[in-house]
Amino acid sequence: MKDVFVHESSYVDNPCEIGEGTKIWHFSHIMSGCKIGDHCNIGQNVVISPDVVLGDRVKIQNNVSVYTGVVCEDDVFLGPSCVFTNVINPRSHINRKNEYRRTLLKKGSSIGANSTVVCGHTIGKYALIGAGSVVTKDVPDYGLVMGNPARLSGYVCSCGLKLAFSEDHAQCRCGKKYRKTDLSVEEINL
Repeated sequence: MKDVFVHESSYVDNPCEIGEGTKIWHFSHIMSGCKIGDHCNIGQNVVISPDVVLGDRVKIQNNVSVYTGVVCEDDVFLGPSCVFTNVINPRSHINRKNEYRRTLLKKGSSIGANSTVVCGHTIGKYALIGAGSVVTKDVPDYGLVMGNPARLSGYVCSCGLKLAFSEDHAQCRCGKKYRKTDLSVEEINL
């Protein structure tokens, strides 16, 4: 593990892969089989369960448990105390480890503080989940969802600003341009 910072109060189980420049802060536990990319920031009191995959530059705020089955692509942001599940119908007296469902967070997506993401869904690239939301279905690329259950309330730029569409086109203040077709949005280069 080259150029990795692990606070002395944290535990890193072997084997696992941790990329260059990653920082793991106070009271965190990185479990065996994890793959953590370069330049990630793992906050205080974070648990990364076995076989979780984190891409490069993933930022995880304090008090987050990332359970087996979660895959985060590059540049994902996990807000403070957000929650993931990995089984649909958990029972303490029944072992359901063979029923874990995969949850995919695509490049650049952000999960707001205190949100819950129910397992088995895909959060689209650059999607934004509002604080306190409960995600019970897939979220489209650039989708902005809020509430319980989370509902699509618009779309955001990759920079995070809400997009205002005129017919099927939008331009963000940052200069990026987008096209909307039905329920999908894509960045365009004109």
